[in-house]
Amino acid sequence: MTVFLGMDGGGTKTAFLLTDGEGTTLAESRQPTSSWFDAGTGLVGDVVRAGVDAVTSAAGITPADITSAHFGIPGHGESSRDTPVLDALPAAVLGHDRYSCGNDMVGGWAGSLAGRDGVNVIAGTGSMAYGERDGTAHRVGGWSEVFGDEGSAYWVAVQGLNAFSRMADGRLSRGPLHALVRERVGVTEDLDLIGVVMDEWGADRGTVADLAKVVVAAADAGDDAAAEILHRAAAELTTLVGTTVRALGFPAGETVPVSYSGGLFRAPRFREAFASALSAEDTALELVEPRHDPTVGSVLVAMRRAGAPIPERFAADTSPTVTAVAAAS
Repeated sequence: MTVFLGMDGGGTKTAFLLTDGEGTTLAESRQPTSSWFDAGTGLVGDVVRAGVDAVTSAAGITPADITSAHFGIPGHGESSRDTPVLDALPAAVLGHDRYSCGNDMVGGWAGSLAGRDGVNVIAGTGSMAYGERDGTAHRVGGWSEVFGDEGSAYWVAVQGLNAFSRMADGRLSRGPLHALVRERVGVTEDLDLIGVVMDEWGADRGTVADLAKVVVAAADAGDDAAAEILHRAAAELTTLVGTTVRALGFPAGETVPVSYSGGLFRAPRFREAFASALSAEDTALELVEPRHDPTVGSVLVAMRRAGAPIPERFAADTSPTVTAVAAAS
């Protein structure tokens, strides 16, 4: 029996999926973040070992039985010094070299579009766009929260905190965002927000990014500042997509499938806002719902690496188109 393993790493969690050659799920596991820039590459090795042990034990096999694996690692390829170290880590766990490593964006693309040509845009803790056309790949964005990741959940959250601060001291009229942030963070004095975010949370990237949900809730409650933040986020992501499409050389007027992954897209309002921005950018950009999640995408990359046929259940089909609505603008 052929067995394939996919890993999708992220800023908040790491998901593992083990399937057979027909795409039937044999085991799954959820592990902690594999974002390693602060903790070091050893963190990835620990997460890989825990995830591989969990799925192989559940399936009653050993790592040696895995036909091919792909490990989507956040930050992979973003440090020439560390990339070879990351690439070598799974070998110690699997006991063989039938695997590949890459940035987690690859699994997001492969899953959302079932491996067909087009672009996937990520708006999770971080943001970036990645696409492929005729075997050529291109990435745009993903430059870290310090000087990039525009349109990500972290970016939205930081813009929301900035709006809160301006509402708190009178630079901006107070809207629902002000009360919602206080409620979520658990403060009754506005300045206490500094102590919570900077001291108690240690400005943790994932914890801060979770506040994007508050910005979405505030926009839904009629907060103009929050709605403008989401509008700007959608515009930033649209720029990532448009730049990727041009870099890949898609002919003008050719329909380009664009899909998405990441927690920010779980909000209907944000999906609709992004659909509006994308349509305004270029009517040839067709936003489609993701066919599969990034973990399945990593399994597809593992199958492609092994030269295995793609199972019918994973094959590309016509995904529903996301339609922009007036309320999202």
